[in-house]
Amino acid sequence: MKITIVAGARPNFIKIAPIIKAIEKKQNEGVKLSYRLVHTGQHYDKNLSDTFFEELNIPHPNANLEVKSGSQSVQTAAIMIAFEEELLQNPCDLVLVVGDVNSTMACAIVAKKLNIKVTHVEAGIRSGDMTMPEEINRIVTDSITDYFFTTSTWAGENLLKYGAEPSAIHFVGNVMIDTLYQNLDRISAPHFWKEFNLEAGNYIILTLHRPANVDEEQSLVKLLSGIDKMVGNKKIIFPIHPRTKAILGEQNLNLKNILFVEPQGYLNFMYLIKNSFAVITDSGGISEETTVLGIPCFTMRNNTERPETQTIGTNTLVGTSIENLENIFREFLINGPRKAKIPELWDGKASERIIDILLKV
Repeated sequence: MKITIVAGARPNFIKIAPIIKAIEKKQNEGVKLSYRLVHTGQHYDKNLSDTFFEELNIPHPNANLEVKSGSQSVQTAAIMIAFEEELLQNPCDLVLVVGDVNSTMACAIVAKKLNIKVTHVEAGIRSGDMTMPEEINRIVTDSITDYFFTTSTWAGENLLKYGAEPSAIHFVGNVMIDTLYQNLDRISAPHFWKEFNLEAGNYIILTLHRPANVDEEQSLVKLLSGIDKMVGNKKIIFPIHPRTKAILGEQNLNLKNILFVEPQGYLNFMYLIKNSFAVITDSGGISEETTVLGIPCFTMRNNTERPETQTIGTNTLVGTSIENLENIFREFLINGPRKAKIPELWDGKASERIIDILLKV
């Protein structure tokens, strides 16, 4: 079996790392299985892509399509054109896509039009928010997928509602958690740990990147000012995305607690999360990692495609207003973290299950 694995953006790299490790384990056992790794280049900043290949021991990609940025349509079209040429020159039996970025949808479409089977890892998750490009990517990808690998039984139920064949749906667990478990003994403090006098439990992690939270300058300033004031004497570490940094410009925000740092590599960032007091974010994936690490997480969104992090894990949806966040955070400070546990099959073995199943189909 020849598998082409697609990675396009930062979260993809975290998800493909354990899948490649599982394939190589089978190869060492003598199984006739090969893979070709294609990096679409959707994320091309070194801090957002190359670093992850180095830190997670992912082999250098066999091909980099170097599509880079652009509007949703421009980027998707560029990926499709380049990936079609890639598959024509390097035929395979199966294309494996992960997550919900533009590369996921674009490469799935190209593969199906070339009559190549498609596997979607992290299939079936839904936010119900059609204003999110990721939601459209999920729906389109799942509508043409042949083999679905899900992180929860809820995701499988979503797929059944959309008409997927029950026999094609496989509940295997969460590959992001595979990566977390495989690297917990390798995580390390960032260079500014001592400079900022950081200690376990004395700081909060903040990440913001969604347009609803960062695209309007004055709203972003109001949000940051509110977060800065509500945390008492806790430091706030904010790895700021270059795009968000550009929106803020050079203005003096007069923030007492928020410390701006560059985007972090995986090993440093997981160290920061594992030792934090709490996390405030608008990311979906981080709520999965905080759930496994037992760190309270407050997600600044009105919906989530990962409800298990809220019903079972440590995540709380707080909406997008600073007022909601302040009220919920105040209750947290009074009452402490709520009881939480780790979702079913988030045990670090999802990737092995995926490869075992693919070898049987």
